[in-house]
Amino acid sequence: MAHWSLEDIDWSLFDPSRVTPPMIQVVKAASLVEYNGYDYARYLKQVFRGDDEFQIVIDSWAQEEVQHGAALARWAKLADPNFDFDACFKRFTDGYHLPVEVLQSVRQSRMGELLSRCVVEAGTSQYYTALREISDEPLLQAICAKIAADEFRHYKMFYGHMQRYLETEKVGRFKRLCIAAGRVAESEDDELAYAYYAANTSSEVAYDRKRYMHAYMAGICAFYRPRHIERMTGMIMKAIGLTSNGRLWHIVSALNWKLLQWRLAHS
Repeated sequence: MAHWSLEDIDWSLFDPSRVTPPMIQVVKAASLVEYNGYDYARYLKQVFRGDDEFQIVIDSWAQEEVQHGAALARWAKLADPNFDFDACFKRFTDGYHLPVEVLQSVRQSRMGELLSRCVVEAGTSQYYTALREISDEPLLQAICAKIAADEFRHYKMFYGHMQRYLETEKVGRFKRLCIAAGRVAESEDDELAYAYYAANTSSEVAYDRKRYMHAYMAGICAFYRPRHIERMTGMIMKAIGLTSNGRLWHIVSALNWKLLQWRLAHS
């Protein structure tokens, strides 16, 4: 069961004078990705078939992800009354497909799959934290606070199950590092670029992955501050099995911040 519902949000907080176009664009894209939670659940249920305990967790997680998408979509509709979420979501799912029929994780192991989910939840928890802190629109702040808390809780949930699988799969730190690095690299795959495209362009406009990934990155990179990158880096390092608050963490966090700034300068 979700920890909150759309009825728990005070929608009267919305202040259109504090909305900016880049904010609307990234929220629209995020609403499509989050609302696609049931497809992610189909994939995970295939990968973790036979694990009855985790099957229940997947259902609950997917429900919360879809609710995130619904909340963001409702905010986006207030910010842009012309936003047709249903049509945009159809465009997104027609053009971007998850491997829902596979019988094995694309990470080659269940532990690897759970580690990749930790990477994603570390990123999303800080993404929504950054969006809440950079925005002065009160309704979006309230929504992002709830979503960020959920995503952090999801991280802890996936991390706990990952530890369970580590007891039998015995994946070393170097292999875990490679899996995490691969999942971070996938943040520039078609999913986010296509979501941005589907949410913010006319159906008559052709999809250009490079163009829309640049547009998406330009929108989100400006939200982050060093503290968000530090927290995200620490969470990912913890999932890998590395010390998350030592010298290496400081070095990697600094490198990640420089990389983010480079992306922003070249978007």
